[in-house]
Amino acid sequence: MADFQTISKLNPHVSVDCVIFGFDNNDLKVLLIEQFPSTNSVSDRGSMALPGNLIKEDEDLDDAAKRVLKELTNLSDLYLEQFATFGNPNRLSKPEDRRWLEATREIPEARVITVAYYSLVRLERYSPTPSGFAKNATWVNINEVGNLAFDHNIILEKALSILKKDLHKIPAGFELMPEKFTLSHLQRLYEIILNTELDKRNFRRKIIKSGIIKPLKEKQEGVNHKPARFFRFNKKYQEAPDFI
Repeated sequence: MADFQTISKLNPHVSVDCVIFGFDNNDLKVLLIEQFPSTNSVSDRGSMALPGNLIKEDEDLDDAAKRVLKELTNLSDLYLEQFATFGNPNRLSKPEDRRWLEATREIPEARVITVAYYSLVRLERYSPTPSGFAKNATWVNINEVGNLAFDHNIILEKALSILKKDLHKIPAGFELMPEKFTLSHLQRLYEIILNTELDKRNFRRKIIKSGIIKPLKEKQEGVNHKPARFFRFNKKYQEAPDFI
């Protein structure tokens, strides 16, 4: 197995995990890594997980999150916001996780408390490439995420709940949408995050009235329906309408 860490510099009890959301105009996605399997057996597949690892003894938590994300996915220059801490004593107890820890950690039985961070990015700007103990790094649709390593499904669900709650305060579209977009694409983003269908007329009325978006002169080209107008965000506004 590859030499993943300089173990002596790591704190065995504290880690960071990163939830990175991206949007491609159709689906909300999250960045996941496939961990190298714990054995060389052909039948042993690595678990899917959020990018995360132990912090260094002399490292600030924010710096650790940026380092770990860079080491596992080669992504950098992201704004990462701390959103929760997870410390259930049984969070590392699944047999497959125990085997992986035994193969990669100096003290696999150590209780680990993780500090979780999240970020919203425009998907087209970031192409992750795996490194370290990440065999693969890929964007996965939120509704297609399966069983993740450790308690990462719980961490992801918490991040989604916070994104839903603070959707109008961020606003999420500033970071997730491209520079120009249609109202249909923006509504799609809100519906995915809120996990509900929004009335088209009401959504457009409220979002336009808020002043948070501005119409452009450009319209769609090469579509087999009436071309829709493009919009962009007016960033002097710090809150979007609350559709919950």
